[in-house]
This record gives sequence, C-alpha cells and structure tokens, in this order.
Amino acid sequence: MAGKLEKIALKPVNVAMGVAAGAVAGMVFKKVWKLASGDDDAPDAGDESRGWGEVLIAAALQGAIFAVVKAAVHRGSAAGTKRLTGHWPD
Repeated sequence: MAGKLEKIALKPVNVAMGVAAGAVAGMVFKKVWKLASGDDDAPDAGDESRGWGEVLIAAALQGAIFAVVKAAVHRGSAAGTKRLTGHWPD
C-alpha cells in the first residue's frame, strides 16, 4: 500500500518537475541558438525565408537539449526519491 501512496504523492511533483525542465530547456536552447547563429530567434519550420538546413539543425539542437535536460531531471528526481524513501522509484 505504501508504494501506491508514494506514487500518488509523487505524481504532482513529477508533473511540476517536467514543466520546470521544459522551461529550463527552452531557455538553454535560446541561449545556445543565439551563440551558434547570432540570431535571437530560432527558425520556424513554416518560415519561407529560412533554409532547410537551418530549420533542421535548429530542430535537432532543440531536441537534443530537451532530451538531455529531461533525462537529467528524471534521474535527479529518482535519486531524490531514493534518498527520501530508501528505494528507487518504479
């Protein structure tokens, strides 16, 4: 029963961590894109004036940053849960 209760109690924390991770990843991507391209805004796939290469590189970079931040937050949350509860979350 404690396992179910822990899962229910941790659900809102996990949701909040996911939202925060998305916000952090977005900020990191904006800074990296500005450093890499010198442009304030990343290209939008629907922007006719941007080339295929630029759009696809921006998308790949954004995806990589989001994946790394998500993995770091997920791993950190699991480690924190283990410290609090004594076992790794399922």
